[in-house]
Amino acid sequence: MEPKINSKAILITFMIGAFFAILNETLLNIALTELMDVFGVKAPTVQWLATGFMLVMGVLMPISALLIQWFTTRQMFIGVMSVFLLGTTIAACALNFPMLLTGRMIQAVGTGLLIPVIMNALLLIYKPEVRGKIMGTFGLVIMFAPAVGPTLSGVIVDTLGWRWLFITVIPFSLFSILFAWRYLQNVGEVTRPGVDVWSIVLSSVGIAGIVYGFSAAGEEGEGFTSIKILTIIIVSAVSLVWFVLRQLKLDEPLLDVRVFKYKSYARGVILFIIVIMAMFASEIVMPMYLQGPLGYSAKVAGLLLLPGALLNGLMSPVMGGLFDKYGPRKLIIPGTVVLTGVIIFYSNISQSTPIWLFIIVYMMLMLSISAIMMPAQTNALNELPKNLYPHGTAIANTLQPVSGALGVSVFVSIMTQSRESYLNHHTGSVSGDVLNDAMTYGVHHAYWFALGLAVIAFTISLFIKKAVAPDVEDALGE
Repeated sequence: MEPKINSKAILITFMIGAFFAILNETLLNIALTELMDVFGVKAPTVQWLATGFMLVMGVLMPISALLIQWFTTRQMFIGVMSVFLLGTTIAACALNFPMLLTGRMIQAVGTGLLIPVIMNALLLIYKPEVRGKIMGTFGLVIMFAPAVGPTLSGVIVDTLGWRWLFITVIPFSLFSILFAWRYLQNVGEVTRPGVDVWSIVLSSVGIAGIVYGFSAAGEEGEGFTSIKILTIIIVSAVSLVWFVLRQLKLDEPLLDVRVFKYKSYARGVILFIIVIMAMFASEIVMPMYLQGPLGYSAKVAGLLLLPGALLNGLMSPVMGGLFDKYGPRKLIIPGTVVLTGVIIFYSNISQSTPIWLFIIVYMMLMLSISAIMMPAQTNALNELPKNLYPHGTAIANTLQPVSGALGVSVFVSIMTQSRESYLNHHTGSVSGDVLNDAMTYGVHHAYWFALGLAVIAFTISLFIKKAVAPDVEDALGE
């Protein structure tokens, strides 16, 4: 007889650990300028604290499917939180920039492995009938933590100093480990599949290259015209294609890409990618516009977008409950309609657009994202048999940093190139008003591209159906 699972204790354990791990994704962003002065480094160097974090997360997530099958739930959670605690402690004690970067990368190891572990365990613990509410509750943490990160960071840096960004997290991380030691139970089975080193190498090269290549292309400069960046992206793409072909031939693949044979999973992942691209890009483009043509400071721009970010997190459990009751279609279809409307608005913004309208429309954007992302992801995973849970969660979580980097790079590149084209065709002196008009022109073009993505998302949403998981006996490969 299987021991009774204390699901509430497990969920609380996961939420405590995940909140502070995910919080660190954005907690350091607002302190980058101060860290440049403290350690005497330039912007491209200090940016590695953010880019490197995303790189490490992206590389480790495919490997998470293997580790989840090699170690118990307790071993994985306590292990990755201990690694995260170690990285946080090193960063808090950093005497120079290399030491700070090392601590930050170790933090990323813990964060990158934590989310797939948690999502896999939640799929095993909770039945499909209540997964929407549970995933929505966990989604509250995933959305709320990075939303409050910049605001919380600004307060801590201004009052206590940058080291306290890490010192403050240490006791909570330690508490999470002790709480897990006392209450966390093992779920699932340890099967210890074979380890294919070539798969690890190919996925690492492919994911790291794609994330770095697109992140670098989105920065000011040569962008996609750079031979170096194009070479990195092409080599990474070849590595990923080779990786996928290899997985199809292996009896025990590192990532079983055959999960895409399940239609609900494939459609849900495509919707997930589009929404992540729109969200990450808007979180970059909108602050740039608010600080550029509209003339707001960085902190004020962040505060103006905060209501939307908080609404996104708060609505996640609500959307999860509605998903359980009504299924995915009644959430995702209206969500894509609202998303399309928001993007049409952004493609027509100007300096005369009132700021209150910006705030409301950004809240509508975040509301539409909460109506699409968690229901689409949960419905996608619901269709998979249990033996494919680690692979389905690992692939979905791997695509998050890749989609984010892709969205930011494409949006910023379109915006930058359109702005330069406007200036090149302008006759006469280039005044501040002309620069603002050029920026507006660039933003319009970026969101025209986004409009195409929104139309694709709406079309896919029309084919979304409530997923029903097949019996384990029907799992692929059996």
